[in-house]
Amino acid sequence: MFELFIARRYLRAKRKQVVISVITVISVIGVAAGVMALVIAVAITNGFSATLQKNLLGATAAVSVEAKDPANGIDHWEQIAAKLVKLPHVTSATPSLYDPAYISGPVRSTGVIIKGVSLAPGVPIPDALAHLKAGSLEPARESGNLPGIILGARLAEYIGAVIDKPVTLTIAEGYLGPTGWEPSFKRFIVAGIFETGFYDVDNGWAFTSLSVAQKTFGLHDVVNAIELRLDDIYKAPEVEKEAEKVLGPNLDAITWEEQNHQILNALKTERIVTVITIGLIQIVAALNILITLVMMVMEKHRDIAILMSMGARAAQIRKIFVLEGALIGVVGTAIGLTVGYVFCYFANAYRLFPLDETVYSLAYVPFDSRWIDGLWIAGAALAVSLIATLYPARSATRIAPVEALRYE
Repeated sequence: MFELFIARRYLRAKRKQVVISVITVISVIGVAAGVMALVIAVAITNGFSATLQKNLLGATAAVSVEAKDPANGIDHWEQIAAKLVKLPHVTSATPSLYDPAYISGPVRSTGVIIKGVSLAPGVPIPDALAHLKAGSLEPARESGNLPGIILGARLAEYIGAVIDKPVTLTIAEGYLGPTGWEPSFKRFIVAGIFETGFYDVDNGWAFTSLSVAQKTFGLHDVVNAIELRLDDIYKAPEVEKEAEKVLGPNLDAITWEEQNHQILNALKTERIVTVITIGLIQIVAALNILITLVMMVMEKHRDIAILMSMGARAAQIRKIFVLEGALIGVVGTAIGLTVGYVFCYFANAYRLFPLDETVYSLAYVPFDSRWIDGLWIAGAALAVSLIATLYPARSATRIAPVEALRYE
């Protein structure tokens, strides 16, 4: 169609006013910069959310059933777990027992959360233990002279623990003596080392078998959590409601989103603020497009008059300038998407931006660029570009051919 032909000619033509060509290039760069910045920013927020979600669920569960009074624990957990595993979307219901302790290694000591889980063959285990960094689950399953314990990678590094060497746990309220509660000391053999990538877990958690944890803390067949694993973690709210129908008044179901709502809400807020802030770049680019087209209308008013005198309709004149703005938007968006996605790929693959684990809980900035984000970012950029063409396109149709050609 001739409108597109003329629009392309106008954009590529050599002009008397070089400033129009410069502003056109700046407009393309502005659109590209806005799109690229949005792609990178959204990929970072996606990366943090996905990585934290994966790492958190590696050590915990999608839905946890806990006692409202933590001191009591969950008695007769086997019957409760048998009912919970029959709920829709629940793939397993496994018991766990966790309690704080103090662990001493060859180098130094620190606080730790000891989590007892079932390590029997065929029973689902936490994802954190599925692929150990070092060692094996077998020593933790077997009951030798010393029970086995599996330490987080940062925890093992800090206390100087190594595979097949002993460490000592100090339980503050180990047993009731003549003068009250007194600490008890339990020796363990380091069976394995796990690494989730989440600093808080790798630095402060340790796993052992459920039976060993119960003996360590002086408990009988009692647990303080039943962990439900789901076929879809986003079904957790539905499973929570169904589980509450099965549970008694002394138990409560909590989803992984509720357990980590502070950090998840912070990431959602950061995503919204980032999109709004970087979206201002697109507004600046739209203003550049507006200025470019206004100046082009002023420069091409004689051409417009000739076209109108030859029979071009007002709608066709408007379409020419709308297409010019659309072409600027399309070129800028294509460049921005290409550069943004390529940058995200290499930045994530080569971990170009390291982080302080003690502050951010992650070792590097993760990038998770999704194609669906590219669609809405491109759509938003093109929409803003088209909106910027409305005023110049309308102004072009107000030119009177007789007045414009009076002195030609």
